[in-house]
Amino acid sequence: MTKKSYRFFDSIEKVGNKIPNPFLLFVYLTAILVVVTAIISWLGLTVHDPSSGEVVRVKNLLSAESLQWFLPNVIKNFSGFLPLGYILALILAFGLAEQTGLLEVLIRKMTTGISGKYASYVVVFIAFFSHVSSDAAIVIMPPLGAIIFMAVGRHPIAGLLATIAGVASGFTANMLIVTTDVLLSGISSQISTTIDKAVSVSVLDNWFFMATSVIFLTIVISIITDKFVEPRLGTFKGKVETKLEKITPQQNKALKATGIAALIYVVIIACMVIPRSGILRDPEHGTVLPSPFMSGIVGLIMGLFFVVSITYGCVAGVIKKQNDIPELMVKPMKGMAGFIVLVFPLSQFVALFSYSDMGKFIALSIVSALNKMGVSGLPVIIGLLFISALMSLFIASGSAIWSMLAPVFIPLFMMLGYHPAFAQVVFRVADSSVIPLSPVSPFVPLFLGFLQKYRPEAKLGTYYSLILPYPIIILIVWILFLVVWYLLGLPIGPGIYPLMK
Repeated sequence: MTKKSYRFFDSIEKVGNKIPNPFLLFVYLTAILVVVTAIISWLGLTVHDPSSGEVVRVKNLLSAESLQWFLPNVIKNFSGFLPLGYILALILAFGLAEQTGLLEVLIRKMTTGISGKYASYVVVFIAFFSHVSSDAAIVIMPPLGAIIFMAVGRHPIAGLLATIAGVASGFTANMLIVTTDVLLSGISSQISTTIDKAVSVSVLDNWFFMATSVIFLTIVISIITDKFVEPRLGTFKGKVETKLEKITPQQNKALKATGIAALIYVVIIACMVIPRSGILRDPEHGTVLPSPFMSGIVGLIMGLFFVVSITYGCVAGVIKKQNDIPELMVKPMKGMAGFIVLVFPLSQFVALFSYSDMGKFIALSIVSALNKMGVSGLPVIIGLLFISALMSLFIASGSAIWSMLAPVFIPLFMMLGYHPAFAQVVFRVADSSVIPLSPVSPFVPLFLGFLQKYRPEAKLGTYYSLILPYPIIILIVWILFLVVWYLLGLPIGPGIYPLMK
C-alpha cells in the first residue's frame, strides 16, 4: 500500500476513535434531540401531511407536558423495548447450542470430504450458515476457514479472508431467522406502528431477499477469492500445521440423535400448520399468512434449538444432569450485559423520538423537498444505502445505527409508498457490506491477529490491502442485486413487497 493509503486509513482510525461508546452516543443524541425539539417548537415550524391533511408539530421535549409523560414511562420504555426480550430469549436458545458444542460439530461435519476446487464455495456457505450464532460466528469461523483451506492444500490466508467476507460483509444475509432479523424488525416495527398501526415488520419480512442473497454472495465471494485474492497471495511457505479435529463416534451418535429429534419436532409443527384445521393457522380464516404460526415463529425457532441442543448435549455427554442446562445458558447471557446496558439509553431515545413526532416531521420535510425536486424511487433508496455504509464505518453497532436511521427513513419510505421492511433491507445491505473495513469495529484487530498467525509481519495496512476487494465489490454487486430485485417487483418476504399495496 502507498503512504497515502496508510494516511487515509490512519485518519479514519483517528476519527473513529473519537466517536463515544454507543451508550454515551445515545445519551448525547437524546440531549441533542431535546434541544432541537425545543428550538423547532419555539420557532413554530410545522409541516403538512398530505395523506391525512393534518399539520404536524414537533412536541417540545423541554415542556412540562413532555416531562410529565417521560418520567412515568422511563421503565416502560426500557422493559417494553421490543427487541430486548426477543434477543435475550433467542440468545438462551442459540447460546445453549453453542455451549453444548452442537454448532461447532455441525460445521466440522459439513466440511468433511470437500475438494480443494470447491473449498471457497463450501467455506463461504458455511460462514453464512454460522450466522445463527451471531457475533460468535465472527470469532469462530475465520480461523476455521483458514484451517479448512490448508487441509485441502490451498492458501490458509485465502480461506481466512473468504470466511471474514462471509461472516462480516455478509453478516445480515441468512438462510435461517437469526438474532439480526429479530433485533432489526423489532426496531422497525416500533417505528412503523407510530405511522400506521396496521403496518409492522416481522422477523420473516426480509427472508426471501436475504436467503437468496446467501446464494448470490457465496458465488461472488468465492469468485473474488479464487480469481483475484488467492493468485495474488502466491504459494504459502509457512510452517503452521493445523488439522481439523475428527468427529468422535460419540459426537456422530449425538448428531444422529439430534437429526431425529429435529425431524420429530418439525413433523409435529407441520401437523399443526399444514392441515386446513391446524391449530397454528388463523382461527377465523384458516390461513398461514397471517396466523399464530407466523406471529410465533420466534418461539418455534427457540423451541427447535432447545430440542436439538438438549438432545445433542445429553447424547454427547455434555449434559449429565438437568441442572447443567441452565448453567450452560448462563455464559451466553453474561455476554449480553453490554447490550442490555446499551438498550437503556437507546430505548429512551427511540421513545422520545416517536413521542416528539420528530421522525414524522423530518420525513415529511424530506418528502416535501423531494417532491419539489421531483425525486423519488431509486435515488432515495441509494441515498439510504450510502448513508448507512458511511455510518457503519464509524459506529460498530448495526442496531445502534438502525435505531438512529429508522425513525427518519422508515416514515420517509412509508410516505413514498415503500414497505418499512424494504427500508430495512436497504439498510442491511449497506451496513453489512463494510463491516470488515470499520476501524472502530472490535473485530478488525481480531482479524489482524488471525492474519498474523500465517503472516507474522502483517500490520493493519496489510490487512486492509488484502480484505479491501471484498467489501467494495460486495457493496456494489449487492446494491445492483437489490436494484434488480426492486425493479422486478419480487417479494422480499412472505407476502411482503418493496411497494405497499
